[in-house]
Amino acid sequence: MTTLLPKLNSDLGELADRVRRSLVHVSVGRRGSGSGVVFTSDGLVVTNAHVVSGGRDRNSQTSEFQVTMPGGTTVKAVLLAKDDGIDVAVLKIETPGDKTPEIFPIDMGDSRSLRAGQWVMAMGHPGGVAGAAVAGIVIGAGPDLPEAPGSGRDWVAVDLALRPGHSGGPLVDHHGRLIGISTIMAGLDVGMAVPAHVIEEFVAKVVAGDFGGRGDSVLV
Repeated sequence: MTTLLPKLNSDLGELADRVRRSLVHVSVGRRGSGSGVVFTSDGLVVTNAHVVSGGRDRNSQTSEFQVTMPGGTTVKAVLLAKDDGIDVAVLKIETPGDKTPEIFPIDMGDSRSLRAGQWVMAMGHPGGVAGAAVAGIVIGAGPDLPEAPGSGRDWVAVDLALRPGHSGGPLVDHHGRLIGISTIMAGLDVGMAVPAHVIEEFVAKVVAGDFGGRGDSVLV
């Protein structure tokens, strides 16, 4: 017992450090901010649709945001697409040659095989605390969870408190692999996340330019 706890603390600290390499801060100016996660090596960033909502200049044909990378470099990003129905948005960071930050896409996990009781960690920037981590366990995963708002879509419910600033940040398993992005609180200490497989499917549609005719999907 005397050696187990220090080893566990060290392992969890290293895991959090590894995930922070892919964690970014997304700012929409005075309209708010949230977290995001680097999804691909060419600079695609995934966050919540509600994080980027309101960030578009009504007089402009583009949507520009500020993304602060883990090393502190702030770069511009363009909103490629968002789906309010699943609360997911995809940004593309712009990397000028003389200021190109290091990009570390997060490893992907298997959100379809999640089971109640499995350990998870959520990371984000709540209350201005950069790279904050909070841990808990899976309550349930899949469609029509009792805790979930609405019905007919997949969620991951976790026993932890998500605070403003966690939105759009990664929810990871014990290997540091992405299993979802933190989204909302559905009750006391019940956090809800969009599962990784839902995010992967949406990003694939964004890359292919195919949105399947969903009315709430917007290419900008």
